[in-house]
Amino acid sequence: MATNDDDLATPPRRGRPRDPERLRRIMEAARNHFYAHGLERASVDAIAAEAGVSKMTVYSHFGSKEGLFEAVVRDRTDRVMGGPEGVEALDPLQPHKALQTVAEQFLALTREEHTLGKFRSLYGAAKAQPEACRAFYRQGPERLNTELAAYLQRANDAGTLKVKNPRLAADLFLGMFLGDGHMRGLLMLDMPDARENKALFREAVRVFLAGYAVAG
Repeated sequence: MATNDDDLATPPRRGRPRDPERLRRIMEAARNHFYAHGLERASVDAIAAEAGVSKMTVYSHFGSKEGLFEAVVRDRTDRVMGGPEGVEALDPLQPHKALQTVAEQFLALTREEHTLGKFRSLYGAAKAQPEACRAFYRQGPERLNTELAAYLQRANDAGTLKVKNPRLAADLFLGMFLGDGHMRGLLMLDMPDARENKALFREAVRVFLAGYAVAG
């Protein structure tokens, strides 16, 4: 017997696989609506309609609108940072190469209009949307800091870097990309070009390694 999206309004049976194409449509529609309206004004009904599923299908997969928002942020971070493994896959024996990769990917993430739009909307509605802010922080800044700190700990253990406080070092490294160019993006002014971005991440890596290199 044929199955339609409304049949998935109830929780799926144990072991029943989810439809990747259906999930893709939901996530794509959610990205569009959260970008255009923010968490508070985005409508699950509208997201479901654009994805061609029932509202209950959305809830069966994500639990709530906040859960869907967090999944969208997590997915975007995965895509930019190289998949679910992200920083974990980087080689602790090659910190220069690893940090170049992190720097380039993180800079691309922070320069994206989609990401800048999230920052603008959340800064402007932080008091009214605490759950959205927490979700964005968990799957964005906190996750990236945690993953980079874990990498720096591995590099420290491997003897390729000397990092006493990996979490602080990770925060310092990522913070180097949230200066003038990021502020210009938030204010919707002219953004740095590719040459300026490349110079920034190369210099950030150089300065960081100068501070955390193993003494010869």
